[in-house]
Amino acid sequence: MSSSCDRKILVHPLRKDVDHFTFYLMVADSLPPYGWNRDTFFKLVLINQLDMNKSIVKETQQKFNGGYRCWGSFFIRLKDFNDHKQGYLVRDTCILEAHICVSNFTPKIHDINSLNPNSTDQSSDVRETVCPRMSGSTSSPRASGSTFSPRTSSSDLTIREFLDLENLKPEEKCLIPLLDEMCMWRPSLIENLMKKTPLFRQWTLMSLGQILHFLKTKKVKDMNEDDIEKIKSLWEELANSSELDLSWLEPYVQSALGVKPYIERAKKLKKLKDKVVALDIKMKQLRDELTASQAQYEIARKGLSEVRNGFQEMNINAPIGYTML
Repeated sequence: MSSSCDRKILVHPLRKDVDHFTFYLMVADSLPPYGWNRDTFFKLVLINQLDMNKSIVKETQQKFNGGYRCWGSFFIRLKDFNDHKQGYLVRDTCILEAHICVSNFTPKIHDINSLNPNSTDQSSDVRETVCPRMSGSTSSPRASGSTFSPRTSSSDLTIREFLDLENLKPEEKCLIPLLDEMCMWRPSLIENLMKKTPLFRQWTLMSLGQILHFLKTKKVKDMNEDDIEKIKSLWEELANSSELDLSWLEPYVQSALGVKPYIERAKKLKKLKDKVVALDIKMKQLRDELTASQAQYEIARKGLSEVRNGFQEMNINAPIGYTML
């Protein structure tokens, strides 16, 4: 690439338990681990080879440094990506684009639909739009916790720009991929968060992330009373205070909250099933014993009949006696 530092494209899931095609940009390892930063505007594109209007575009502004060397996002579910009828993977080939601009101002990058699909460099896996560096002082990118201009478009923002990444705990950082995925499918959440204070945004996203992580990882068999109370408390606070449209998530949360009576009924059902199985086994044993007893009965009855034939019964209680004749 012709920018001041090399970059590379990575294509793999951010986490093993996330079933999505992930595409992100990473600064090459040639730069030192500290003492540098790059304000970068870029656009990542997954081309739909059957219909350009269905190509998936992610635009963002990021400040890369030694501790923050890559950015990416979920693009599409792997199931849809691997389906050649969807147009993203055709003849075992997918087309990815990376448009990069290192500058002091946000560039106007043309919409993906305006790209000429018949361009001679279409076969290239990576494309770059380079803007010249402007003279004057360098403007800092939007930092976590900052306010946003009314002219700022939600498509220019990512979930990371609403969070104080440096102060997040490890268990909170693992929520970011889930929040990225959520905002990819629900961009209106970004628009609503732009109007909120930094502290409120941080609380909202972390609460929402905990709920998403709970629903994503918790199995019904592992849920207990404390889990249900925790998810109930988080959801009520979020639904009553955030003013976000969470109607798409509510059925899943209510389903989780309804797990308690289900578990209790499931336990009762299992107990009754075990009892029925035990009684069934016992009845089978009794039937086997009855069958054996019937066979023994027939043998004994037959033997009795044979012995009784010609047998003259006598009073065994009477004395044998004798006569004097």
